[in-house]
Amino acid sequence: MQRGKEWIDISAKVYLAERRSFSARDNLVQKVGKLFDEVGAAAAIEKNALVAVKTHFGERGGTAYLHPVLVRQVVEKIKEAGGKPFLCDTNTLYAGGRSNAVDHLETALRHGFSYATAGAPLVIADGLRGRSYHEVPIKGKHFQSARIGSAVVEADALIVLSHVKGHMLTGFGGALKNLGMGCGNRAGKQSMHSVLKPAIKEDRCRLCGTCVQWCPAGALTLRKGKGAEINLQKCSGCGECIISCTYGAVQVRWQSEMKDVVERIVEYAAGALQGKEEKAVFFNFILDLAPDCDCCSWSDSPVVPDVGIAVSRDPVAVDQASADLVNGQAGIRGSALQSNFEPGEDKFGALHPATDYRAKLAYAAAIGLGTRDYELIKITFKEPGKER
Repeated sequence: MQRGKEWIDISAKVYLAERRSFSARDNLVQKVGKLFDEVGAAAAIEKNALVAVKTHFGERGGTAYLHPVLVRQVVEKIKEAGGKPFLCDTNTLYAGGRSNAVDHLETALRHGFSYATAGAPLVIADGLRGRSYHEVPIKGKHFQSARIGSAVVEADALIVLSHVKGHMLTGFGGALKNLGMGCGNRAGKQSMHSVLKPAIKEDRCRLCGTCVQWCPAGALTLRKGKGAEINLQKCSGCGECIISCTYGAVQVRWQSEMKDVVERIVEYAAGALQGKEEKAVFFNFILDLAPDCDCCSWSDSPVVPDVGIAVSRDPVAVDQASADLVNGQAGIRGSALQSNFEPGEDKFGALHPATDYRAKLAYAAAIGLGTRDYELIKITFKEPGKER
């Protein structure tokens, strides 16, 4: 899990294309291509290499997932480099629109990830029901092996496209969460979540039944006049009831669970990256920054203005830079953000005060996934007589 010093030094460069565009020569699609070139992504791709493009196809009802047109630009650059790209994600633990490959592919197609639009075939990395995986040996505090979707393990290179957003368990989602939770198979997801045991605040419960609908373990029931009830013996700890409840009635029992969960996700990220440390590139799209995960069946309004796109060969550096860039923005009043509006104040901490995203970054750096120290390089676009 430790990387060579030379590789880490190179990967600590983070390239940023800011969101603002002034002409057709520096539109967002063009910026994706230039970032691909600036970070040297083609060097990670050998001729005829099978390249897994790990993304998130979005949950039904949500709209903040990555636009397929931006994904297509990465696909085209991979083809130019001689690779054979495919778009992939793994099935979800919760009972939504992506818990098996058939529903998952239908959701992806509904959201515009067709071959005609994205330019690459779709592969659900852990198979029809989440049972197609490799047991990857790792040396972690929590795991000695990680169950990673077989298509991710068997690919020759890995390009990770992450939509940066808030997250109720990890503070924010970026490259590390996309790698860890996003590449683990369904059983792996359950093992990452398993330390979570939620509780019900009866005074907030509206008996809407959404938590019951999304619980994959059948651990929730509704009690008329009293609120939902959780059978902790059945509960798998997946956390989907917490995500699905919009009234704040289902809450994590916050002691050491959050720290354990983020460490488990980081260890799975190490498993997903194993053997591809020098054949991986990480794009973080800091656009339409919703307060919650794209696994939600809705998308709330952005909490900060769009920043742009950051890319690196180091998943820790790109996540650290993304968090810093978000926190450097002024918060949008009237959004889910209720405090820390000033530039420099912690936006993720304000959104989810029981979380601390820094724990994820610190643990990832400690086990050798990368470095939190980075050099931010803003790319420029030239026009006749101008430079931006």
